[in-house]
Amino acid sequence: MTTVTTRTVEYPADGLTMIGHLALPTGVDRRPAVLVGPEGLGLSDVERCRAEALAELGYVALAFDIHGGRYLGDPEEMLARCMPLLADPDRMRGIGHAALDVLRAEPRTDPDRIAAIGYGTGGAIALELGRDGVDLRAIGTVNALTTGRPGEAAGIRCPVWAGVGSEDPIMPPAQRDAFTAEMQAAGVDWRLVVYGGALHAFHHPPVDHAVVPGVGYHPRHAQRAWRDVVDLLAECLPVTE
Repeated sequence: MTTVTTRTVEYPADGLTMIGHLALPTGVDRRPAVLVGPEGLGLSDVERCRAEALAELGYVALAFDIHGGRYLGDPEEMLARCMPLLADPDRMRGIGHAALDVLRAEPRTDPDRIAAIGYGTGGAIALELGRDGVDLRAIGTVNALTTGRPGEAAGIRCPVWAGVGSEDPIMPPAQRDAFTAEMQAAGVDWRLVVYGGALHAFHHPPVDHAVVPGVGYHPRHAQRAWRDVVDLLAECLPVTE
């Protein structure tokens, strides 16, 4: 394990002042870097800790913001913001590009070696960066089997890994099929892992507020999904080449 330093970073996106969480490994050399996107609730300690875990592995990691520093614990408020956002690829790309610019500007970042991972809405944003042709080494998503505008998946230039719970009512089998059909038609190097018995947001520890139906934590699969993400990065974005 390496010593990790962290700091908050403020930057404009989507008409808001975003507040991201940057985690840096020890040293002064340039390192591969990872964007970490949050669930629709917004940036929380869950994603901050994941950025720090990636920094311990030797990556520069930025857990990016999607709600201007707010965490939307009210399900109705969260849906009111996220549903229009998820329906607007250009807005998602704008949020993703703004975070990517911050990550690329960090002196420790190797700008030619960046991956994007994300959960829920943050995963959808990672996919839209890929569809927009961003030069990423890998895209990893959990609970984000979103489809894009016709033909734009051809812009994805890296492997895509996706994880979903078998009992997720928000990403049901029909959505899985649409997502994989899009990836396959575009010639993407894609993988889908279905975690048996898991609901939506199965990776996210329980919260102390109301959630939308179909959400539930599955600790065993949460650990497995994290290992799968780390393995994706080890394959496509090794710390040392």
